[in-house]
Amino acid sequence: MKSVVPNSPWILIVLFLTAVNVLPAFAQETSPQAQPAKPQQQAADIKIGYLRAYAPQLALSVLDIPPPDIGIAGAKLGIADNNTTGAFLKQKFTLDTVDIKPDADAVPAFNDLVAKGDRYIVADLSAKQLLSIADLARDKGVVIFNISAPDDILREEECRPNVFHIAPTRSMLADALAQYLIWKQWPRWVLVYGSHDDDHLFADALRRAATRFGGQILAEKEFKDTGTSRRTDTGVIQIQQQMPVFTQDLPDHDVLLVADESEVFGTYVPYRTWLPRVVAGSAGLMASSWHPASEQWGGSQLQSRFDKSAGRHMLSKDMNAWTAVRSIGEAATRSNSGDPARIDDYLHSDKFSIAAFKGQKLTFRPWNLQLRQPIFLGDAKSVVSTSPQEGFLHQVSELDTLGVDQPETKCVFKK
Repeated sequence: MKSVVPNSPWILIVLFLTAVNVLPAFAQETSPQAQPAKPQQQAADIKIGYLRAYAPQLALSVLDIPPPDIGIAGAKLGIADNNTTGAFLKQKFTLDTVDIKPDADAVPAFNDLVAKGDRYIVADLSAKQLLSIADLARDKGVVIFNISAPDDILREEECRPNVFHIAPTRSMLADALAQYLIWKQWPRWVLVYGSHDDDHLFADALRRAATRFGGQILAEKEFKDTGTSRRTDTGVIQIQQQMPVFTQDLPDHDVLLVADESEVFGTYVPYRTWLPRVVAGSAGLMASSWHPASEQWGGSQLQSRFDKSAGRHMLSKDMNAWTAVRSIGEAATRSNSGDPARIDDYLHSDKFSIAAFKGQKLTFRPWNLQLRQPIFLGDAKSVVSTSPQEGFLHQVSELDTLGVDQPETKCVFKK
């Protein structure tokens, strides 16, 4: 029998990419207009900087101690995926990484990355650090991708036209939880929250979600950080004895919501409450942009490649970094250019979308540059559900039922 050899160069390319088990941009649903661009004539070097506020840290559970390469491992996989496609378009992507201390000034490190030619910065920084470089970046023609700061204010009152937000906001995470609890017909909640600023912000997001979706917060209680609940034998014993007493006077409820971003007490809430109740928020059922056990929508392919590359499971910050780097690669591919201005224009256009193994293409909200995305709800072992939940409708996108919608936004981009 005479063999048939495909004579289309794009068929050969697709066959090659499939053979090496990549194609991140095409692993999920595709549209007719989302076809590969024709190769450009001149080679383009696209340099991406990764600026991270990092220091080794403890957690209430040794299983929750962040790996040293958290985030960076996801960015490196994104670079590899970009270069797989970029090789055919004469585009080469590189990554420069810089670590600073969590309380350090981010400006000098940012300037160093820009001096190296990085025109895209993946920012793994606090809200304060990110704001310190946002306007400076705009003046230098640099685009920032926020992969870690969940603060709604960065997308609202302090929004910037050159800062894209990959990390979901606290309001998105809280809304995702609230939708599921309402869908389950568990509307009666009590709220316990930590004494640090970030704990209060997440508590505010949970209160907003209750008002938005019909939950009832029957009582609230603050857990004061006295410094005795960190990971020591005496601390564990004290919290185990203290938690039932702490929750004893709460009214009858369906769910106990925990707001403990500071990792002071949340891990010790499940199975230790006075009443046997579901725990959600910062412990128990948790909302996140990714889950290490996600296998749907091609997720097992991404998880496998990440595990092979990094030697561990993929965490939310890794996924956020991967998505940021792939967004740059996708814009470069679709605009068929290494010119930062053209890539920036494409990122801001309504043509942009990114396939990120979450069941649908993701886009940026034009009013505040927050990435629309489904939110995973899970525990330590598995994905329990994904929000938005069935029945929560929206006139534009059901993803806009999570977080601040356009009629609510306070973002006005400063020119």
